[in-house]
Amino acid sequence: MHAAVRASRGQAGFTLAEVLVALFVVALGIAGAAGVQATALRSGCAAARLADGVQLAAALAERMRANPAALGFADADNPYLHFDYATDAGPPPSGPACYSASTCDAGELARFDLAETARELGARFAGARILACRDAAAPDVAGEPSWSCSGEAGAPLVIKLGWREPDEAAASPRVVLAVAGGGA
Repeated sequence: MHAAVRASRGQAGFTLAEVLVALFVVALGIAGAAGVQATALRSGCAAARLADGVQLAAALAERMRANPAALGFADADNPYLHFDYATDAGPPPSGPACYSASTCDAGELARFDLAETARELGARFAGARILACRDAAAPDVAGEPSWSCSGEAGAPLVIKLGWREPDEAAASPRVVLAVAGGGA
């Protein structure tokens, strides 16, 4: 009788230690899956912001190309080359009302384009900056672009757009888009 009881006790199931180890392994798997999910969510949000930034810079580039008279102004008189707006600096500048029924010259149309772009930037990004300038400088050793512009005659006209990520203190350029080649 004692042998039968002892045999049945040995085959009764899992020990408490085995159950605890199994629960620990399952918990590690769940924590790992949650970490992967959080990383995927952050990456998806960053990709959406980048796509939105590229779209905004491309829209400004198209507005600039659609106004060849303003692009042809001397650099000192070109409104596009004086565009440097940061959303932290306050509300965007207002521009002339160049809508379908209005008649604006090339300079007014350029100021309208820049005001609309600044308004869009403020609506889409917090802690963002956009800059249009002549720049032929290469990225730094880490491959990162900078906000400074070479400004040299003949350098391509570029749009630089950046924003501050939640873990950053300042906006850094994330999109650099060439609008037009060199020319004085």
